[in-house]
Amino acid sequence: MAHWLLKSEPEVYSFDDLVSEGETLWTGVRNHAAAGNQKRMKVGDTCFFYHSNTGREIVATCRITAEAIADPTDEAGRFVAVKVAPGHRLQRPVTLAEIKADPAFADFQLVRQSRLSVVPVTDAQWQRILALSGDQRA
Repeated sequence: MAHWLLKSEPEVYSFDDLVSEGETLWTGVRNHAAAGNQKRMKVGDTCFFYHSNTGREIVATCRITAEAIADPTDEAGRFVAVKVAPGHRLQRPVTLAEIKADPAFADFQLVRQSRLSVVPVTDAQWQRILALSGDQRA
């Protein structure tokens, strides 16, 4: 099982929206590196849900429920989408400032390639973020 981080602007699509819907097709990724990460996702993989722009914080977990298919919002047919379902809200959000200040995240793509909307998370990074949030659930 792999871990990922998915970014969304909360005013466009928030974790609360995902909870309301119960599942969504994660569309609109138009960066080739981020789309490549989506193609590597497997059913059961876990993700952090990151509110970008407003908040700039990891607020919750979610999980992949269907692997990559053609993104129906991409008229050119070059990009993919995955299905995502909510996990749980973290005990407290973990901010980008906290992550940047922690040497454990020196190689984290959220920090190194901040424009990517879908990035891998190592097991050690996953556990460290859960610890920072005060939450030890997977």
